[in-house]
Parts: sequence; structure tokens; C-alpha cells
Amino acid sequence: MNYPKCVKIVEVGPRDGLQNEKISVDVDTKVQLISLLTDAGLSTIEAGSFVSPKWVPQMAGSDEVFARLPTHAATTYTALTPNMQGLERAIACGVKEVAVFAAASESFSQKNINCSISESLNRFKPVAEEALKSGLAVRGYISCVVGCPYQDTVDVEQVVQVATELLAMGCYEVSLGDTIGVGTPASFETLLNRLLKDTAADKFAIHAHDTYGQALANILRALQLGITTVDSSVAGLGGCPYAKGASGNVASEDLVYMLNGLGIQHGIDLPKLITAGNFISHKLNRANGSKVACAQSPMAES
Repeated sequence: MNYPKCVKIVEVGPRDGLQNEKISVDVDTKVQLISLLTDAGLSTIEAGSFVSPKWVPQMAGSDEVFARLPTHAATTYTALTPNMQGLERAIACGVKEVAVFAAASESFSQKNINCSISESLNRFKPVAEEALKSGLAVRGYISCVVGCPYQDTVDVEQVVQVATELLAMGCYEVSLGDTIGVGTPASFETLLNRLLKDTAADKFAIHAHDTYGQALANILRALQLGITTVDSSVAGLGGCPYAKGASGNVASEDLVYMLNGLGIQHGIDLPKLITAGNFISHKLNRANGSKVACAQSPMAES
């Protein structure tokens, strides 16, 4: 079986991970978490979102977070920018990479951002265009690529269409999100085989939630099919405010452990990553969601 020699891990804990946590996280804690993740060797960290705190209270203070981030030449700090106002804030904070997002499900798109898929893409085109003009890199996310909480099935061709439009507007990469964690290696194989007919594997990343315990298996299958970028969240933080019952992202610690076992390079120090996960878990007064962290730090759950 062929595996890539190197995998890039995009750490989404400080944004996608924290946004659904019930305990409010202050700026100092966010900055300390991101500093610990940087020290662990993460090359890309999604550090915040420039969205109204009215809709996502945990993302309040993103401007201050970015202003206080450690300077580290080897790490890129990225932000979600849902509109032009968010992009303007990101540019003012010196952000070098932003992300826009769409869904593969019409029902989810309406629940999440109150518009159709087509309308959402039209909204993001000027955001991406302005970001590129300003010298920023743009990444795309697609939610619900293999399942939706509001409709029975998601059409693979709908995923292809959304991915094609995101790439056309200048996204250098599209992250394929199993938002509710219902995917299996078979469903991801079907999706990726279709996407990779027309587009190179280096244009896609996999973003797997672990609701049904399938995230690592799904990632493993994606690696076998040529994917080399994986999103993950320290301590398995996360969920989705618009997808009831969805658990967190795959834990970064568990992903790194699996990659170590496969001999795949990633550049991350696992003990330091576990320290970061234990830190934020303690702050949130919750058990560490990483099985590897719990196995190697038995006191983390107490």
C-alpha cells in the first residue's frame, strides 16, 4: 500500500475546536494554547474567526489574539473570514491566510448561513478576490461532504460542483469536511475517486469529525488515495453549532500517533502536543478527547 512520505497537519482547535465549547475561553488562554501548539511544531494553525460574536461568542477577541500571537517564521496563523468586514479585520491584523466556507447540502447552508449554496458562493467570490489582491492565501472549506443532519443524502456531484467553484475563485486548497462524522472509508473512497478524476490530490484536504469513531479510518483511506493534508483538533475539541450531536474533530494527538506508526513525516513533537491538549482540556474543565493523550497522561482525565 502506498502512503505519502510527508503529511501536513492543519491544526483547527483554536477556531473550529473552541467555537462549540460551552465554557468561555479568554484571549490569554487562546494565545497560550496557540503558543503551545506552535512550540509543538504545527506549521499551520487556524487561530480564530472574524465573525460577529453575536453568532459565535467563542470567537470574540480574535483581533487581539492575532495581535498577540508569537512571531514564528515556520508557522502560518489562519482565520475564517465569512464576509468583507471579516476580511478587512483580518488584513488589519496582518493575517496571511484566510478561509471561506460553503456546504454541499442546501439544508445545511440555509441553517448555517441563511442562504443557498449558490448564494454563499457568490458572497465569497469578492472576499476571495480581495484577499488575493491583498496578497493573502485563500483556503476553502466544504461542509457535509458525506452526510448532513437535515437531509438524508449528499450528492457527490454537488461536492464536485462546490469544490470546482471554490478552486476557480482562487482557493489553493479545499478541505472536505465530514461535519457530522458519519463518513466511512467506503464513502470517502467514493467521494475522492470522483473528485480526483478531474483534480489533483494536492488540491484537497480531509477534515474528519469522529462522531462514529471512523475519523482515523477515513483519514487512512484518504492517505492511501493520495491526500497529504489533514485537518485535526488538539484534544479532539470541536463539534458544530448547527449540527446537533456532532462530536469533535479527530484529535491531533491520535493522528500524529498513527502517522508515527506509518513512518510518515509531519514535523510535530507528540509530547509537546499532548501538553497543549492537557492545558486546554483543564481550562475547559473537560476530559481530554484524545485517546493517545489519555493513554500517555493518565492523570489528564482526573
